[in-house]
Amino acid sequence: MTNDERQLLLETRRHFFSRCGIGLGQIALASLIQDAKIFGATAQPVNPMAPKPPMFPPKVKNVIFLHMAGAPSQFELFDYKPKLKEFDGKVAPDDLIKGKRFAFMDTFTKAPPRLLGCHREFKQYGKSGFWFSSLLPHVATLADDLTMIHGLSTENFNHAPAKCAMNTGSIRFGRPSMGAWITYGIGSESNDLPGFVVLQSGPRGPRGGAALWSSGFLPTAYQGVPFRSGGDPILDLSTPPGVPKSTQEQTLAAVRDLNQIKFEMTGDDEINTRISAYEMAYRMQTSGPDLIDFSKENQQTLDMYGVEPGKVSYANNCLLAARLVERGVRFVQLYHTDWDHHADIGQPLDDVCKEVDQPTAALVRDLKRRGLLEHTLVIFGGEFGRTPMAEGREGGSKFGRNHHIDAFTMLLAGAGLKPGAAIGATDELGFSSIGDRTDVHDLHATLLHLLGIDHLKLTYTFQGRAFRLTDTSGQVIRPLLS
Repeated sequence: MTNDERQLLLETRRHFFSRCGIGLGQIALASLIQDAKIFGATAQPVNPMAPKPPMFPPKVKNVIFLHMAGAPSQFELFDYKPKLKEFDGKVAPDDLIKGKRFAFMDTFTKAPPRLLGCHREFKQYGKSGFWFSSLLPHVATLADDLTMIHGLSTENFNHAPAKCAMNTGSIRFGRPSMGAWITYGIGSESNDLPGFVVLQSGPRGPRGGAALWSSGFLPTAYQGVPFRSGGDPILDLSTPPGVPKSTQEQTLAAVRDLNQIKFEMTGDDEINTRISAYEMAYRMQTSGPDLIDFSKENQQTLDMYGVEPGKVSYANNCLLAARLVERGVRFVQLYHTDWDHHADIGQPLDDVCKEVDQPTAALVRDLKRRGLLEHTLVIFGGEFGRTPMAEGREGGSKFGRNHHIDAFTMLLAGAGLKPGAAIGATDELGFSSIGDRTDVHDLHATLLHLLGIDHLKLTYTFQGRAFRLTDTSGQVIRPLLS
């Protein structure tokens, strides 16, 4: 038999068994479906976002993750290091950086790196005594409502892989994101909004793009849905002019029936996703415009956030995040960009802090006022931290800080935490963590635990391997929990 004849035979067999309308597989499946109908067990599509029971009683029902894309400098915000200021401009000790990893190490080959002290004013706040700089005056007043993690570490010092690690648990693109894992595990309590919503503000989107809220190898029903904070939340959501409601309903019913037939033939979960997407889009034609209609909020609330109705801003997105969890959305991911300050840690950092300080504090206060903070977790931070050494990119006139993966800080507030508690510590120059190492996988394990999910048991088998959000490591950060 020639190679061409062998290939023709393979193609003919493949067509017969998998593509032919009367293939053996489809005959068998049709028989099973018919038997199921006889006994009253017709195959029906299941709403993939329907609420599912957690593995144990949860402390948290909803999550808002405020990702400061580009990585804020912990030294200028909430890591007070007087020793670093004392040695400002001095050459960094060899034993500080020997064998350590940080970004763009070759920029220090021409001259030894010098330490950069923080020149902002720091104060202690609340009974907790947390230190905050003058850049975050509003967030600082929440000190006793916050929980801090110091000395957090991650795997990669480049933005896109580090963002990927923070959002998916892996530096490799293609894995499911946090919101996807969570909605896959426990669904959502919202009937007319997606379970996982993504909001963006700043001059551009985050490096890594849609991969950061992807469903990866999970069914696509669980991927994040990007919303806009003005007009329709999703483009082309409104019914086109001249299309009567009755016509739209008939069209959707026909599409659903066709998808239902295909689902009964194949049992493909992606058809469930398609059916649910059409139905959700139809319901959102009513719920979507109402969601972003800030005219129903009183002026005091708008002023508290610093909202400008109709404008795309971090403040608008914070208010929108509160309204989303109020309506049962399980996971809200809010990205705010422009935190990558290599060349100048001065005015550019002042500007971006001013954009987020008041709205972030307002969000926590508003959630508490609405009675939502007792079952909502708010997380604030970037993909990594910044070095205690200076980086100069403008001829020495201005200085910034480089990427640092071994010791950064994140803030948390809300359900299931010890308010006013600080977990972890760093050395007096802020280069390395002291004590037990805490990394991003531990943060993810803790997040799932608060939602009533055992991170070791929330798995999905793909290409012969059982994957999970925490990959092959991670443990719950018990000292954080109330």
